[in-house]
Amino acid sequence: MTHSATDSAARPRRRARATAARIIGGAVAAAAIGVAGVGSVTSAATGQEISASMTIIAPAAAGGGWDGVARELQQAQKANGLVNNVQVVNMPGAGGTIALGNVSVLDGQPGNMLVGGTGLLAATIQFDSAAKLGDVTPLAVVVEEYDVIVVPADSPYETLDDLVNAWREDPRSIPWTGGGSFDQLVVTDLALAAGIDPMETTYISSDGGGEAIQALLNGTAKAAAGGYPDNIDQIEAGRLRALALVSEEPIDGIDIPTGAEQGYDISLSNWRMLAAPSGLSDEDVDALTDLVLDSVATPQWQDAIERYRWTERVITGGELEAFLADEEQRIINLYEEMGL
Repeated sequence: MTHSATDSAARPRRRARATAARIIGGAVAAAAIGVAGVGSVTSAATGQEISASMTIIAPAAAGGGWDGVARELQQAQKANGLVNNVQVVNMPGAGGTIALGNVSVLDGQPGNMLVGGTGLLAATIQFDSAAKLGDVTPLAVVVEEYDVIVVPADSPYETLDDLVNAWREDPRSIPWTGGGSFDQLVVTDLALAAGIDPMETTYISSDGGGEAIQALLNGTAKAAAGGYPDNIDQIEAGRLRALALVSEEPIDGIDIPTGAEQGYDISLSNWRMLAAPSGLSDEDVDALTDLVLDSVATPQWQDAIERYRWTERVITGGELEAFLADEEQRIINLYEEMGL
């Protein structure tokens, strides 16, 4: 495990307006999650020792990336006796900002942890949500995933340069897709690195990585940015061709050239983090941070890293604060380039 005292300083670089209706709609959506779900969060946060009871909130439905982090963290804590009673509550909606809003009002209640990441930070910017990451207490970034730039196996574009040159010549002739808003940020970042106006780009939103892959295979899209774990099976099966890994540096075990190696400075990663409510004592913050670090040091978590093809990256403390500030500004800049 690497605590990034040096790596986070070296690596990170890097708005539709919210209306009253959206704010009210968010409150209604939170209430609609169900009495059991919201009640679980509240009851687990009422003065119990951190080691006695913990609720991990996944800001999305079961089965996604945030849910995977929450459930693997739960398993690591249970299997190693780090917490006596730990449960996962799914709280989907508005790119994760519904859950963020609910956790932001649990001031001083340390029995809860919220899973978040690049997508949640992006959602707070895109939707100008009432709750921001500054309204909770970030504890640690724990893993990250990397996007890959892919085309169908029978595509005429055999290298990233081939694709970019055709894209640059006629930006609207290359319809892109991706599994979510994060992937669109990656496409925007690549456009900027290639000297292409992102507002001239055709981007087809897909509902998840599977739908994005289908858009490529049926010809609706000609190129895509998507998570490496979502695409590797299709790449290995020979249905998709990987042109670039979106990473600042090569990653052990991934035999795909990076965009940076090919002259395109793209390195936005899909990192995952844990946060707690605000208003906690320093002792509670230290105890929760230690719990996260102990959890990610377990064999169960290390096994999850291999199964999910995550890349371990642990950032805590003041370094985490600087990292999040850099990432926020970088994402704000990308949305501005997209005209949002």
